[in-house]
Amino acid sequence: MIDKGIIEAQNDALQADLTADYEALGARLARRGVEIEALVARAMSFGVAVPSWGTGTGGTRFARFPGEGEPRGIMDKLDDCGVIHQLTAATPKVSLHIPWDKEDPALLREKAEEVGLGFDAMNSNTFQDQPDQAHSYKFGSLSHTDAATRRQAVEHNLECIEIGQAIGSKALTVWIGDGSNFPGQTSLSRQFDRYLEAMKQVYAGLPEDWRIFSEHKIYEPAFYSTVVQDWGTSLMTAQELGPKAQCLVDLGHHAPNVNIEMIVARLIRAGKLGGFHFNDSKYGDDDLDAGTIEPFRLFLVFNELVELEDTSGLDLAHMIDQSHNVTDPIESLIVSACEIQRAFVQASLVDRTALEGFRDSNDALMATATLRAAFRTDVEPILQMSRQRAEAAIDPVSAYRASGWRARVAAERPRVTGGGGGIV
Repeated sequence: MIDKGIIEAQNDALQADLTADYEALGARLARRGVEIEALVARAMSFGVAVPSWGTGTGGTRFARFPGEGEPRGIMDKLDDCGVIHQLTAATPKVSLHIPWDKEDPALLREKAEEVGLGFDAMNSNTFQDQPDQAHSYKFGSLSHTDAATRRQAVEHNLECIEIGQAIGSKALTVWIGDGSNFPGQTSLSRQFDRYLEAMKQVYAGLPEDWRIFSEHKIYEPAFYSTVVQDWGTSLMTAQELGPKAQCLVDLGHHAPNVNIEMIVARLIRAGKLGGFHFNDSKYGDDDLDAGTIEPFRLFLVFNELVELEDTSGLDLAHMIDQSHNVTDPIESLIVSACEIQRAFVQASLVDRTALEGFRDSNDALMATATLRAAFRTDVEPILQMSRQRAEAAIDPVSAYRASGWRARVAAERPRVTGGGGGIV
């Protein structure tokens, strides 16, 4: 982990500016009837899980350019994830991907405790072939025409549940790459029926206190049709499986210009919103850092969540899901965690009474102005104060760079040579 003295020295240098900024923001908020300390408490209560695979350098379909100090395995990944939480105090859990992160559960628990982390939802992988598997997923996994291949995919998901139970996870996220690339290649109806039949077998293996998340993706790697291609199909799946099944919304897995915040509202209404994979996109499923392209959309998603949090009984799994091709993955995950937390705090600033009044009177201009007033508020002093009080870094990226972490692990971890395209 990073030497606490480095964080303290960085914080001491920034303390005077933070105090001044915090007091100034507090005075401005007080004029609006908002108590700044309540917002600090909100910020400190928020957490988003980091993906184990996000600590490695990602890639495109064409190439991957490894970075310095790439994690050699799950233990290195947990070290990197621990550093992110140490600096931000906003990422208390890590989400594992099996078989990439397969390890003795006792060792996983021991390492997680050492670096101050817990475990979030498990992620299965039936979109790749592994060296020791009997049947290929080239033409599908849970929806494959071959019963033995479907059974293999089911057993893999059940294994993920078993590993998750041993390390304290409480959920399984299932995303499949199944679909077709040519019209007529498959029966769209029968393929979905096979998927549902297989998912019911996975669902039957869930412990009583677990949930299963259905994740949709509009395209890729199948480009003509995808088995679970949108939130409607994901909702159908969750409704057919049962009460422990919910939908996971990845902000990048939608057609361009889709109103994601409305999808969120509909899934809340159906009682089927389970959580999020946070990222951002410009053209498609880009897996860019959260809040870098459409921060207002991220705010609007949280606006729906905050508006309904007291009446909907939400129990959401928040997780980052990004691919870092040209940045230090730790820095990108730090920035994303802070931006997601920022959107949550900004949404908590919305004047709900005023907003409802404008809605009731059909005053569209003032209703949207009420949202913009919250979005435009610079809540950075609130985020900084929440980190300082949690003994994290006021400026996490600066503290990370000052620590020399990347150079240190680069000296310990063997250099990875360039490879083909694809994710880590």
